[in-house]
Amino acid sequence: MAGVATVPSVARVSAGFMLRHPARWLALGFGSGLSPKAPGTVGTLWGWVSFLALDRWLGPGSWGLVIAAALLLGLWACTRTAQHMGIADPGAIVWDEVVAFWIILWLLTPAGFWMQLAAFAMFRYLDAAKPGPVGWADRLFKLRPGEAIGWRQGVGILFDDLVAAACTLLYIAVFIRLWNS
Repeated sequence: MAGVATVPSVARVSAGFMLRHPARWLALGFGSGLSPKAPGTVGTLWGWVSFLALDRWLGPGSWGLVIAAALLLGLWACTRTAQHMGIADPGAIVWDEVVAFWIILWLLTPAGFWMQLAAFAMFRYLDAAKPGPVGWADRLFKLRPGEAIGWRQGVGILFDDLVAAACTLLYIAVFIRLWNS
């Protein structure tokens, strides 16, 4: 990786590290991934708050475009930041949680606070514990021996969270269906 500065460990990730490259701003969730404890949860909370703030100006179609752009930019940002850190899927990268939770909220809207909170709790459980299909998705793009960190790992960073989002939406739909029958 000629010309790419690396950081030896996640412990050294700092605001200064984040501010030195635009990909890091995005991948680290504009600083939410710098949390020393539970950066994925903090990133998801940032995603929730930013969704609520942006939802005032964005309709469903606009959200679809924003999410598509966020996924494309996120692929670049997550891949580049993982390369800079020298870690295939660092916990400090939280853009995957942000976009996945945006998708959940976009599809649940106009859900109230309690439904959003239930979605948050379910998503965080699935993303952290990685049961079933989420674990499969997480393993699918793992770094192979002798392989350099590249686009494949960038896809992997995003993919398991997208599967966790899909499972969250499925579980909520099943719950609502059973509740209303």
